[in-house]
Amino acid sequence: MTVELNQVTTLFLAMALLLLGNLLVRKIGIFQKFCIPAPVVGGLLFAILATILKASGLVNFTLDTSLQNLFMLTFFATVGLGASFALIKLGGKLLLIYWAACAVLAIMQNVIGVSMSYLFDIHPLIGMMAGAVSMEGGHGGATAYGTTVEAMGIDSAFSIGIAAATFGLVAGGLVGGPLVKYLIKKHNLKSTETEESFEYVAEAHDPAITVDNFTMQTFLIVASMAGGSLLGEVFTNLTNGIVLPNYVGAMFVAVIVRNVVDRINGNIVHMRSITLIGDVALGIFLSMALMSIKLWEVAGLALPLLIIVFVQVLFLVLFAIFVLFRILGKNYDAAVMCAGFAGHGLGATPNAMANMAAVTARYGPSRTAYLIVPIVGAFLIDVVSMPIIITTMNIFS
Repeated sequence: MTVELNQVTTLFLAMALLLLGNLLVRKIGIFQKFCIPAPVVGGLLFAILATILKASGLVNFTLDTSLQNLFMLTFFATVGLGASFALIKLGGKLLLIYWAACAVLAIMQNVIGVSMSYLFDIHPLIGMMAGAVSMEGGHGGATAYGTTVEAMGIDSAFSIGIAAATFGLVAGGLVGGPLVKYLIKKHNLKSTETEESFEYVAEAHDPAITVDNFTMQTFLIVASMAGGSLLGEVFTNLTNGIVLPNYVGAMFVAVIVRNVVDRINGNIVHMRSITLIGDVALGIFLSMALMSIKLWEVAGLALPLLIIVFVQVLFLVLFAIFVLFRILGKNYDAAVMCAGFAGHGLGATPNAMANMAAVTARYGPSRTAYLIVPIVGAFLIDVVSMPIIITTMNIFS
């Protein structure tokens, strides 16, 4: 039997799975421990159920995920609108160093993924999907770029990216604590602060959400999406076919919009509204994408994928110990930032925050780490990783 869901019923299912994921994350400790996103939990549960039903010959689901692209564009536009030059200035020299390290990591993650694809005799773009796309990019990057790579003719790229992102997410939660513990013990590091640690929230002084400011933020987001879609088409035409996905264009246009608007009036952009819209859009986007995964397509690549992710984890740990820790100052703040680096370098910003929270709860606070890591991990990292990923994609297309 085939069950066909139209656009509206597919959206309903995606939101229902998102709510189910939220409930399970709250109730099951292991999901909280590794910061597994709610849409990943709900979406993967449905994907597993759909795979079992299909394999048993009982039910085959057909989903209309045409709205997925809209939510994806919305999310990346909100990321761009969060990239204020004022935030970069606030972080100072250490932020720029940390940001540059993220760019180096993205390059090396792609080098590792593509290089190992030749070892296992698989397409280089499959290797790329286990690189910066799913490591620094997480489930959002794997979903967005996976869709684009599949459109370029590489079957199962999306599913492989999601699997790699999930492995990376768990690994990022596992290695952060031991990594920092090693650095603290080896170098006898201590926090120099006495106040309790805090989580930096960008622009926490924003006023409450109202209909007027929420509507204005929606307009800025839609304007960025429209401009980004147009930019992608123009860029592809002018460069004789080099791909610039519309979500990439939306993010870069949003960066321009944010900083131009800030120069006109610094009170127009309301980050509480932007963050709220982005979180909802990301949740629905991921839920819709994950519930439509064809798990049977990645079964044959499970072993190569695990080996590639293991090498990615090993490289990140060595890079953090021998490079990042040193260039950040070889002090306690640098060690805590390495915990955050492991979290979002292999998974997502919530992983980074969870790693740092565990470290600072035991060893003491680090205001510098709590300022820099969320700004780079949540907003700025995509600005440097996207050109690297797009270049790799076009080289091996």
